[in-house]
Amino acid sequence: MIKKGITLRGIEVFEALASRGSVAQAAALTGLSQPAVSQQISNLEAAMGAALVDHSTRPMKLTAAGESFLRHSGAALAHIRLAQSELTVMDLANLSDLSLGVIDDFDNDLTPRLATLLADSMAGCRFRMVTDGSKGLIQAVQDKSLHIAIAATSGDAKSGLIEIPLARDPFVIVTPAGFEGISADLMAGRSTLPFVKYATDQLIADQITNHLTRSNITLHSQFEIGSHLALMAMVARGIGWAITTPFGYCRAERFHQQLAVHPLPVPGLSRQISLFAGSDWTGPVPQNIADTMRQLLRSHMITPTVAQLPWLAPSFETLAG
Repeated sequence: MIKKGITLRGIEVFEALASRGSVAQAAALTGLSQPAVSQQISNLEAAMGAALVDHSTRPMKLTAAGESFLRHSGAALAHIRLAQSELTVMDLANLSDLSLGVIDDFDNDLTPRLATLLADSMAGCRFRMVTDGSKGLIQAVQDKSLHIAIAATSGDAKSGLIEIPLARDPFVIVTPAGFEGISADLMAGRSTLPFVKYATDQLIADQITNHLTRSNITLHSQFEIGSHLALMAMVARGIGWAITTPFGYCRAERFHQQLAVHPLPVPGLSRQISLFAGSDWTGPVPQNIADTMRQLLRSHMITPTVAQLPWLAPSFETLAG
C-alpha cells in the first residue's frame, strides 16, 4: 500500500523541482504557488521518511535518497502519462478518415509508437501517415493533402492553419567524442575542425542561420549535407562539427558513443515543434493528438535525454497549448 502523503501531484511537483532546481521555477511549471510547492515537497519527504532535496544549495539539488526516488517515480509517471494518452486518443474512434504527417526527426521511435496508438483507437477509420521535412508537411496541410502535421515551426503565422505548441528543442553543438576544444572557439572560427551544415533547403538550416545572424555570428562551412544521419555520421567520424538539436541527437542514437554534445555559447536559441491543422477543423481531434504527442515526447525522448545531459533542463521541454 502506498503511504499516506504520497500523491501524483506531489510526485509531479518533485519532478519539476528536480528539473528546475528552484521552488519559483517549479511553481511556474506546475501552476502552483511557491508555498504550495514547498508544502508538496514537505509532505512527500515526511511520507518517505527521508530528505529528498538539499534546500541549502542554489540551485537546489537532490539528495542520494531523492535521486533514487526520482528514478523510480519518474518511470512511474511516464507509464501513467502514456496510459493517459492512450485513453485520450480513444476520442478518435468516430473518425472516418485521417491523414497525418510527422517530421522525420521522430522516425526512430516516436512515429511508430504514435502510429500504433492512433491505429488502435480508430477502428474503421481510413488512416494515412507520412513522414517528411517540416516545410513539406506544413505546405501539405495548407494544400489540404494532409489533415494534420507535426513539424518544426518557422515562427511566422500560417494562413488558414491553427498551431498547437508541443515542445521546445534548443540548438546544441555536436562534436566528435574526443574533441578537446571549447564551443566558443568553434563558433568564432578558431578551430581547425570544419563546420558541417544542413542543406540550405531544410528549415533547420534557415533557423540556425537566422539565429546566428541575429547574434552577429557567421559560420563558413566546408560541407553542406541534406541527410541528417549522414551529417551526424560525419561528425561521429571526426570529419567536423555541427549545430543540431536534442531531438536530432536522439535520432542519431547509433552514433552516440562517437559523439559529444555541448551547450551553444549563445543562450536561448531554440526551435519549436508544433501540431498544425486546418483552421476549419472542428472537434477535439487536433488537441487530442497534440496531448498524446506531448506525452510521448516527454516519456521517450525528453526525460531520458535530460537524465543523460542535465544541463539541457529547462530549455528542452514540452510546451502547454
